Amino acid sequence: MWNTWLSRAGAGCALLAAVLTGLVVTGWPPLISYDDRLARYLHAYAVTHGGVTHLVRVLSDWLWDPWTMRALAAAACLWLWRRGDRPRAVRVGAAVLAAAAVQQGLKALTGRARPEWPDPVATAHFAAYPSGHAMTATVVCGLLLWLLPAKAPAGAVAAARAVAAVSVLGVGFTRLYLGVHWFSDVLAGWLLGVAVVALAAFRYACPGRSPASPRADGPAR
Repeated sequence: MWNTWLSRAGAGCALLAAVLTGLVVTGWPPLISYDDRLARYLHAYAVTHGGVTHLVRVLSDWLWDPWTMRALAAAACLWLWRRGDRPRAVRVGAAVLAAAAVQQGLKALTGRARPEWPDPVATAHFAAYPSGHAMTATVVCGLLLWLLPAKAPAGAVAAARAVAAVSVLGVGFTRLYLGVHWFSDVLAGWLLGVAVVALAAFRYACPGRSPASPRADGPAR
């Protein structure tokens, strides 16, 4: 049952991301209009609230920076490897690398321009779509939740989920607030991140099966 859910979640998010990518590439007017309205609204607030903007930059550039997230994943891989849990260490490392490759590949393929402002509060380079911050945070936080022991205290699990949710949603908001991404960039990062995590977990649980044809055969051992 769990394996079936993983397969469907990953496939569903990947499909939604593919549809969203098509809408972005073709410049679907309702999506582009919404992206623009939200970006203008947040930027107008950011330029008039310097203290808040400084805090948001610290969160985006340091706490939730992709390299900070990757460092957490690397630490988790090292910990798993030293404990002898090499299959999961490899899965985590491969998932993070795959996410980076997908992210950079889509940026190169779409070449989407970032928002441009006469009075920017932050700058970013390379193409906008998808958001690397949002995708990396989703992948790393999702993988760390996946690594939680099955018998972990309920309180610890709840706290970890809360921190992960705040991190994933928070980093997406910071990229929008700072005016360096469109909403659809962030949404794509979230969707692709969930797809990568679901695929990694599914392949670990069912190494010999394809996610396209899951079988409800009970929880993984």
